[in-house]
Amino acid sequence: MKAYQQGWTLRRRVIALLSVVLVLLLGLAAAEAAVAAQNRQNIDAVLIKTGPLRVQAQQLMSALLDQETAVRGYAVNADRNDLGPYQDGVKRERDTVASMEALAADYPDVRRALTVVEQRAEQWRANVAEPVITTTERSGPAAGRALITDQTRQQFDGIRSAVDGLQNEILVVRQQTADEVSTTSNVLVVLLIIAALVVAVAGAVMLLSLDRILIRPLAGLVGQVREVAAGDYRHHIEGSGPPEFRRLADDIDVMRQKIARELDEVREARERIEWVNSQLQKQAEELTRSNRDLEQFAYVASHDLQEPLRKVASFCQLLQRRYAGQLDERADQYIAFAVDGAQRMQRLINDLLAFSRIGRLTTGFTEVDLNKVMGDVAAQTEAARQYADAELTWDELPVIRGEEPLLTNLLANLVSNSIKFRRPDVPPKVHVSARLVDDEWEFTCQDNGIGIEPEFADKIFVIFQRLHSKDAYPGTGIGLAIVKKIVEYHGGRVWVDTDTEEGTAIRFALPALPEDVEAARAAAGEESTGEPESTADGADGTLTAAPVGRQADGAEGGDTPAEAAGGTTGGMRETVG
Repeated sequence: MKAYQQGWTLRRRVIALLSVVLVLLLGLAAAEAAVAAQNRQNIDAVLIKTGPLRVQAQQLMSALLDQETAVRGYAVNADRNDLGPYQDGVKRERDTVASMEALAADYPDVRRALTVVEQRAEQWRANVAEPVITTTERSGPAAGRALITDQTRQQFDGIRSAVDGLQNEILVVRQQTADEVSTTSNVLVVLLIIAALVVAVAGAVMLLSLDRILIRPLAGLVGQVREVAAGDYRHHIEGSGPPEFRRLADDIDVMRQKIARELDEVREARERIEWVNSQLQKQAEELTRSNRDLEQFAYVASHDLQEPLRKVASFCQLLQRRYAGQLDERADQYIAFAVDGAQRMQRLINDLLAFSRIGRLTTGFTEVDLNKVMGDVAAQTEAARQYADAELTWDELPVIRGEEPLLTNLLANLVSNSIKFRRPDVPPKVHVSARLVDDEWEFTCQDNGIGIEPEFADKIFVIFQRLHSKDAYPGTGIGLAIVKKIVEYHGGRVWVDTDTEEGTAIRFALPALPEDVEAARAAAGEESTGEPESTADGADGTLTAAPVGRQADGAEGGDTPAEAAGGTTGGMRETVG
């Protein structure tokens, strides 16, 4: 176990610091709440209790003065109406005392002073007010006034002094309560200041802690990563600070090591690729030299070899014409073999030259109208079609990009094969059609000939691959190999449709022009929206045999009528040239 796995993680440190700060703030908040409640109580006491007590003490003194004044007035005039203020004062005194007792419930000194005032007021009424009223009622005003002496006045002054004492007690209580309000307010302010200090200190500690345990280690790690990113992949990355950062540093270092290993592998692969490129360059130079040799061979084959072959063939034919019938039968047979071999050698050399020139001697791609090409093909295969009573038809064909001579050779080979590999006593019928499939034109050359077994579908495109003897179906065995090479040179593919019930269907696909693809997609979109489908006149170009034209040089299968004569197939069906 690594050492950093035993230390405090960054999360644990931050949680611990925040927990301490939270506990302090909660404690301060509780203390502030208690002090604020006490302060509110003290303020309520000042505003609701001590203030009204002072006012009611004054009201009490006013009620007592009204009583004393009413008694003096009655003693002077003996008018019962003068006793109204006295009775009203007594009532107000009792109401005021009851209210003050309720307000002074929490102040025992005020209650005692209020009790003294009430006692002295009762004594004054019992000793002075009631006797004066009674005497005045019985004996008249003079007798009543006689009872009002300096001693009775002093007794009422005692009430005054008791009320003044009550006022003093109320003032003392009020002052004490006001002092408590001030004290609790000061305590509350101090607690708020302490809370602010706690927050400030906690923030400072948090910043310092983050700088020490987060920012500095992260900055160091970033610096090391930048060194690696700058290209120093051998620099070992070491972490510091919390365990998470050290673990992250270890992970980054593992990634650095992996990148370094992969870079070493890439460097080695690049060196290997450079070596392979050098070998390929050497091979390309060797291929260039080989191509030059092949061109030289082609030149020799087309010029130097043709001349001796023509000479051999010519003299063999002269020998055959001049001495035919003069020698024995075996000699005539030998001469015929020599003539046939020379002619077949010439055809083989011509076909090999045509095969080797595909893609090497190029005139560049142009837009080729295949309807015109089929017209040329019909002219080239006229002699073979006339001999076999064959019918050649084709649908409206598209325009594609390619080399017109090669495409003519391609279709001529297919049509010639279809005519040559016909069924006995059945006039050949050959039909060429095309359809757009995605972004390719798929062409089909369909005939009613002998067909081909599925197991031979791939072998027919191999050069010199023959499944029949030359006596049954003459030819060099290069025709369909030329077809495949021409198709592949144009970026397409060729195959045999083995699902055809009668005859042979050879299909090949070539890239379509972009405008044809867009037009097909637009037409498909119109059909999907329910618009009427627009159909173009697809007039089929049908051509029957006519005694014109000849087989082009190099087109396999354009044999003379004698060569095109069919023979037995021995039970095997084949479409190879």
